[in-house]
Amino acid sequence: MPELKLYDPFTTMQFTDEHCFLCGTTITIQQRTPVFGEWMQDKYNLRNKELLMLDKSVTTFGQLTIPCCDNCHTNHILPLEKEIETAAENGYEGISSLDPKRIFQWIGKMYYGTLVTELIKEKDPLIMPENPVSENLQMLGKFKTFLQVLQSLRVPMVFSDFLPCSIFILQVDPTEDELPFEYQDELTTMAFSIKLGPVVIVCKLLDNGIIRNVLSRLYKLTEGRQLHPIQVAEFKARVFYAAYIFNVVPDYFIRPGKPEDEQLVLDSLIDDITNEVFNPFEPLAYAHMLEEMWKPWSIREKEILEKPQQPLTFLTDENGDLKTISRFER
Repeated sequence: MPELKLYDPFTTMQFTDEHCFLCGTTITIQQRTPVFGEWMQDKYNLRNKELLMLDKSVTTFGQLTIPCCDNCHTNHILPLEKEIETAAENGYEGISSLDPKRIFQWIGKMYYGTLVTELIKEKDPLIMPENPVSENLQMLGKFKTFLQVLQSLRVPMVFSDFLPCSIFILQVDPTEDELPFEYQDELTTMAFSIKLGPVVIVCKLLDNGIIRNVLSRLYKLTEGRQLHPIQVAEFKARVFYAAYIFNVVPDYFIRPGKPEDEQLVLDSLIDDITNEVFNPFEPLAYAHMLEEMWKPWSIREKEILEKPQQPLTFLTDENGDLKTISRFER
């Protein structure tokens, strides 16, 4: 019989190097798994690339590992990484053909692995973060909810009529782009993007696909199209800003089962009665996000907000169709 019991480290804040991040099994400090798959580190030469943590300490992609038991590492993490690696070898078509649930688990493992590292570091930080994650009860509640669905990686689990995230897969025009790899995440808003060659995956975790629905028309315009990097950056800004103003956290409920059941079935509910799903759109805040994404092109807030109610866009024209950009012109 498969293991159907979910692990909850948040009740006792059991974040140590002696407990598997995914199942809680007691392990030795030598039992670890990379946050970023070794295949990806090798392919994109990431091992010595630096990452800045919240406590201002510096690590590298190669050094960023998390406590993981042999069972989870061998039977859950490695097969997932191999599946993503194989798909990535076939570019956009390969990534697009993946089960979205597997993409969610892969992104979730990297996101949650980074979070676990931060929580372990907060027990003995180089410099105490200004807003420690471990002291933010609202954020911890959101992360606890997220781990519940991330455990679909090790516990047979069916999401009844939802996916716990919004996933967007974009193509970059290789003639306009030379950046082989890029990674961005926002711990508090749970927005994430990763670039693997000409493919960019953008994701908002824990929204049950709401942001994908909101951006569905725009996303449909990009399907099958190679985008200029400035367009990809704008699309990312829209997803990251939507994540920033997203104002609800889903609740997940395990359906009552029978002793002989071999999987959990999860239903979900979002409280959109007492809470607005999105906070109001603020052009200035969006412009700040877009300015950050457009740094390589030196486009500033003033230019973005020349028409405050119609921020500058390179994605769509006046008819709402996708713009064609063969080369960037100011």
